Amino acid sequence: MKKIASFTVNHDTLKKGIYISRVDGDVITYDVRVKIPNGGDYLGNGAMHTFEHLFATYARNSAYEKDVIYVGPMGCRTGFYLLLRDNVSGADAISLIVESFDFISKFEGNIPGTNKIECGNYLEHDLEGAKAVAEDMLSVLKGYTEEMLDYGYERA
Repeated sequence: MKKIASFTVNHDTLKKGIYISRVDGDVITYDVRVKIPNGGDYLGNGAMHTFEHLFATYARNSAYEKDVIYVGPMGCRTGFYLLLRDNVSGADAISLIVESFDFISKFEGNIPGTNKIECGNYLEHDLEGAKAVAEDMLSVLKGYTEEMLDYGYERA
């Protein structure tokens, strides 16, 4: 079988950040990397689950709601995929992600979609863990530019 594009990226060189993973027609996949791959520190299941609920809820209620195709976690527990229509610029995608992470970092109250009827694993959530990840990433994303969306961009 042909190797899929995401397996051709050298994960030993990836840092936290946002990358354009692929473009398929009018859909752009953003690799939102919140942990360093193979770094030994991964998203806990509860924090990842809560983060997904909050990220998806915010993005799907934003000005880009009609352009959001998918928000979901990576199986390796180092980040999330955000799929958007290509009429959302890279700069606007960055803004959406930053706004979403700011929302998550400050979230209080009941996590959306976390009762037994709405969620397939409604008992496994970690709001404080999700907030900590969001806050950490906000510092990484300060001053983030469209140029930085490229996997080849040299990061410090």
